[in-house]
Amino acid sequence: MNIVIAGSGKLGTMLTQRLAAEGHNITIIDQDLNVTAELIEEYDIMALEGNCASMQILREAGIAEADLLIVTTGSDELNLLCCMTAHAMNRNLHTIARIRTPEYMESTYAMRKPLALSLTVNPERHAAREISRLLKYPGFIKREKFANGLIEIVGVKITENSPIKGKALHEMPKVAHCQVIVCTVLRGGKTITPDGTFVFEEGDVIYVTASAENLNTLLKNLGLIKRKIKNVIIAGGGRICYYLTKVLDSDNFNIKIIEKDAERCEELAEHFSNVTIIHGDASSMHVLEREGIEDCDALISMTGMDEQNAVISIYGSSLNIPKVITKLGRAEHVQIYDNLPVGSLVSPKELSCNTIVRYVRAMQNQVGSAITVHSIAEGKAEAIEFIVDENTKHCDEALKDITLKKEVLIASITHGRMIEFPNGDSTFHQGDRIVVVKSGNRPIHQLNDIFAG
Repeated sequence: MNIVIAGSGKLGTMLTQRLAAEGHNITIIDQDLNVTAELIEEYDIMALEGNCASMQILREAGIAEADLLIVTTGSDELNLLCCMTAHAMNRNLHTIARIRTPEYMESTYAMRKPLALSLTVNPERHAAREISRLLKYPGFIKREKFANGLIEIVGVKITENSPIKGKALHEMPKVAHCQVIVCTVLRGGKTITPDGTFVFEEGDVIYVTASAENLNTLLKNLGLIKRKIKNVIIAGGGRICYYLTKVLDSDNFNIKIIEKDAERCEELAEHFSNVTIIHGDASSMHVLEREGIEDCDALISMTGMDEQNAVISIYGSSLNIPKVITKLGRAEHVQIYDNLPVGSLVSPKELSCNTIVRYVRAMQNQVGSAITVHSIAEGKAEAIEFIVDENTKHCDEALKDITLKKEVLIASITHGRMIEFPNGDSTFHQGDRIVVVKSGNRPIHQLNDIFAG
């Protein structure tokens, strides 16, 4: 497809890398082409310098022949104007805009058609939702939902005292005492699709498929049950904090927000009368101790600096706080921090990037396309959900008679509301939902792409 990306900041750069790797024709518009120099060298893309809302610049970028416009500049107003202008020039154009201002949420949703918006993404709101889900099951470092919430893929880190450390995969059922499938293992920055003889080691992050009802059983038998989260300290009072506090406050959490900007503290206090707002520097050990960090159930580090977030989280982990969550502004830092005691890592831009890539794939393949796509294992693997339709190959055939491509695993099959974790005798039928986990760089657009023949 022909895709124009306006804004080459962190999200724009991530999107360019992902979409160019999938074979799309990419044109970048940015006010400063020096920012895009490395992208231009690495990928076969076009680049224009100028204002993305200018008709002349859009014309030069080929907007009349484009299939999709993605606007990720730092200005919500410019993003909206760009989408409206471009759509006036190409009525068949799909448009995606990053909108971050909380006050614009209602209006952009209600006025999607007049504003010519196919989709809006809000990285901070995505991150807040992810963090709130992690707080509900603090033993997991990552959670992704499929099949309307009936299936989840969760990430679990093997610790020194884990009951499955040193055990082979075939011994997992004896320990977990529930039906699960280990989809992939992240070890030393590389993904492994394990077989029955694979032995778990300390530091491994395993991604497990389980029904939602089996999650508590899995947590208990892996020794990961922790007390229910009640008292939460949030370091940093930015946009993510605002969205997260809205959710947690309605669920009756006890929340303390530590923010060093006095004006921002006043703004938060106006919105949240039941929340304790502390004016102070969350990177100060004295401030954290004064505010009772040792007694909190969860510490969430979300200041504007990744390095500061990491230091705060490492300190929290040293105090054995039950749940520590670290926000990363730069997704490429994930590998650097993965082996540090920083708890669960949340990247707002990666979450938004995944949403946009899923939309692009759905545009590209309207029939048989993925309905849910989640990046797991630090972006080295994907969990993808499909609905079996009349064009799907191998319907009603046993899986043992079907050859899948390398690095592909069928993690679950859902028949209506009945969940099946497949074995060789399992079959799928039209209307079923299939969750597939794949490693490697080759994208899977349609369900038929997983079959070797």
